Parts: sequence; structure tokens; C-alpha cells
Amino acid sequence: MAYRLLALDIDGTLLKSNHRLTKETKEAIDYVKDKGVYITLATGRSFFSARKVAKSLKLSSPFLITHDGTFLAEDVSSPVFERRLNAEKVYQVVDILENYHCHFRLFHEKYVIANKTKQKSQLISRVNLQMTDPLFYPTHYVESVSNRLIDQPLSVLNIRVQFWNKREQTDALEELQEALTGVRLFSSIDGEIHITHESTSKAIALQSLADRLGIKAEECVAIGADERDQDMIAFAGLGVAMGHAPASVKKIADWVTRSNDQSGVAYMIKEGFRKQLRIEVEQV
Repeated sequence: MAYRLLALDIDGTLLKSNHRLTKETKEAIDYVKDKGVYITLATGRSFFSARKVAKSLKLSSPFLITHDGTFLAEDVSSPVFERRLNAEKVYQVVDILENYHCHFRLFHEKYVIANKTKQKSQLISRVNLQMTDPLFYPTHYVESVSNRLIDQPLSVLNIRVQFWNKREQTDALEELQEALTGVRLFSSIDGEIHITHESTSKAIALQSLADRLGIKAEECVAIGADERDQDMIAFAGLGVAMGHAPASVKKIADWVTRSNDQSGVAYMIKEGFRKQLRIEVEQV
């Protein structure tokens, strides 16, 4: 089987735990590019943040799967696939979250609306640095997000919430599940809740891209490390889990590679594409 499309998660997959992109990984990406394989990034990050990583890998005009699969585009102003939470749903989420001690961010494709919090957390700073570019993708901090939404209704691509108390995270998740319909909720062990439209995932966006390129599912390779990558890994002809991924992710993968700190992407590419001859993927 010749693989024609490679989809890569960013955090915990392409990047090491220190958020660095290694020389070995860059060389592996060049190696598979030389074989004519189309490469996309499939990430929870914003389009602008993913595009910076794509440029560092010298990916030429790729379609990027961003915002946890809700936004597929080559240019931020011209998405070919998007699934948004409507303004009413966004207000409903915010109205619930403002009753909890948490930090939440509403991700539009061009900016972020976030609540102000007294919590001095290095985690907030680290995540905001990963997800935003202050020059092109600003974050607007607001005292009362619900009041702003009354005056300026907003539909968004995804919402991310950070909790510092496990009990509050559990209570908020239960309330969101009871009150909301038409959404996907992911709760992580590190205190986050991710909220997106119910009819979206990285797998759905990847299928949309593959169809656009005339590529079959069995000709796709997808590499990820998170439970939000499970659908994408299951969809691909060759689904790959990182060595440090949760057991549930490894269980559905066809291949488990090394961890991100052991250059697992580079290792998988060199082994998985070693015997493959150069192919041509029609660019669109």
C-alpha cells in the first residue's frame, strides 16, 4: 500500500514536551515530502498557530485541520470546511461557566475572547502562548464575557476551559452535559474541558481533505497522542499512536511508535515510508 496523505497532531506528537521541533523530525518530514506525500497538521491549535508550525516545516500551502477539526483551510479567510457553535450555544456555555472558578477561551478563527481570572497559573501562560500569536491572533480579556455576548453575539469554532479544582471540573462537566445538546465535550485529566460542535472531529475534517485530494482513507496515515485523536487514528488506513499516548488511544492504533521525547514521528516515518517509492498527489 502506498500512503499518499500524512496527518500529524502537533502538541505531544510533532513537538517534544518542551514544545521544540527537533532536527531529526524536520529531516523526517523532508524525507516523506520528497516521496510526494501530502502533509497536513491536525491540531487543537488555532489556524495561525498551526500555520507557524507548517512554515517551520516548510510545508508549501497546506490545508490545515485546526481547532480540533472544526476548521479546514489553506487561508483563514477561505475555509473549505467549518463547524461552528452558534451564538446562542456560546452564550449558554458561558452563562454556565461563569458560575465556576475557571479560565475559558472562546476561539474565533481570527481572535480569542477570554475571561479575566485572578489565578496566577503558569499553565494559562503556556497554553496561551501555544494557541495564540499576539501579532495576528490576539486574545481579548473581558471582565464579563456574558455581558459582552449580549451586546456582541459571537459564533465560535471551539471553547477550551481550564479548571484548578477537580470537583469543580466534574460538576461543570455534568451541568454542561445536562444543559447542552449538539456539542462534543472532552474532559482531560489535566483539568481541561474542550467543547466543539457535535458533528465535527479531526477524522471528519481529514476525510473532507482526503476527498478533496482524491485520496482514499486506506491511503492516509494519521499520528496522534491524545483521546481527541482517536477518531482520526481509527479513520486512517494506518493509524499511529505515540508511545506515551493513553491506553485507549493505543488500543485502536495499528502501530504504536516511540514517544514525542524519543522522536516518535521521525522513527515512524523512517520505518513506515522507507520502502515507498515517490508518488504524485494532485494539488488543489
